[in-house]
Amino acid sequence: MSSRIHIEVNCQQINHGVEKICGDVFVSKRIKEEGRIIMVLSDGMGHGIKANILATLTATMACNFTQEHKDVRVIAEIIMNTLPVCSERKISYSTFTIVDINGDGETNILEYDNPQCVIMRGKQVFDPGWTQIIMESEANKGKELRTCQFFPKKEDRLIFFTDGVAQSGMGSVKYPFGWERDLVQDFCVNLVENENAIAASRLAAKVVNFAHINDGYRSKDDTSCTVVYFREPRKMLLCTGPPYEESRDAEYAAEVAEFKGKIVLSGATTSDIVARELKREITDSFDFDDPELPPISYMDGVEFITEGILTLTKATEILRDYSNNTRLGKGPADRMVRLFLECDEIHFIIGTRINIAHQDPNLPIELEIRRTVVKRIARLLEDKFLKEVSLKFI
Repeated sequence: MSSRIHIEVNCQQINHGVEKICGDVFVSKRIKEEGRIIMVLSDGMGHGIKANILATLTATMACNFTQEHKDVRVIAEIIMNTLPVCSERKISYSTFTIVDINGDGETNILEYDNPQCVIMRGKQVFDPGWTQIIMESEANKGKELRTCQFFPKKEDRLIFFTDGVAQSGMGSVKYPFGWERDLVQDFCVNLVENENAIAASRLAAKVVNFAHINDGYRSKDDTSCTVVYFREPRKMLLCTGPPYEESRDAEYAAEVAEFKGKIVLSGATTSDIVARELKREITDSFDFDDPELPPISYMDGVEFITEGILTLTKATEILRDYSNNTRLGKGPADRMVRLFLECDEIHFIIGTRINIAHQDPNLPIELEIRRTVVKRIARLLEDKFLKEVSLKFI
């Protein structure tokens, strides 16, 4: 199973003043066939709905043209020529930072008028060597862009943000010229030195929250920070259902014994096979944290053991309805979902022997066969949560 670098991406935003919509827009796209990830952070002129429309248009175009492998100058020209022109200032105005990470890891960054991206290698600031591009077409003559290319290593980070961060606190005693890009960089370096494995979401949140404090808790501009963290992937294995042929029970258990990561067994027969083959004890608990489901059990080397189809079906429902406002409980399905969300690579081994118990016509209709339920979970994890998922049927 893959040991390559995992790319963790998170964007945190705080709207200008009391605006209900953010004038900064972050767009990300995973192109599975090429193993690419494209991200764009755009800051539309002004704030509110008008700024949001400008930034959305910019970010969407930038993402689509980058996907087509267009030259950086061509991308910049098309975007700048397409944006509506401000009637007062006579300029089409929306900034952008484009990050394109190829399947082989090569990372290309193109920036126009956003503060320069902070790149860290471990705890140090890393300079990949930036190139200035001066636009030459009549419409955009003299406009400057920055670009760089490099191959990231494990524990590298990209931190890019809008003016709302760099200009926060402007006019205050502490920051008369704003927080400024280099001070933001120092802040990020300090955070990483104190917490080596700080998550992308936590680092981005700390940056925007500090900018918010600089503005006296009422942001003077839309404030956005995106963090990309290249790190060791966190892996999870979920085994459910007995193998089709009993002769493969030992192979099934060996997959569990050899897996490097978090392991969940789902189903009584599944856990019995693994316990028997690996000569491990199962310890039952009697904590009914979810009245709809049987309690979890434990085994050495495994996070926990759950009941099978009912728990998987409930986990599917939680994932389907999941949002930033979701609060997970302590029940078996909630604990399973929490692990899914914490991990990057999720591997399923699905036994294909039919369980007679689930063929009873008196059982609820939602007790679908195991394969269907697991495929639904896998699709949600891939599409909604951008997880790397593999399925192995045995």
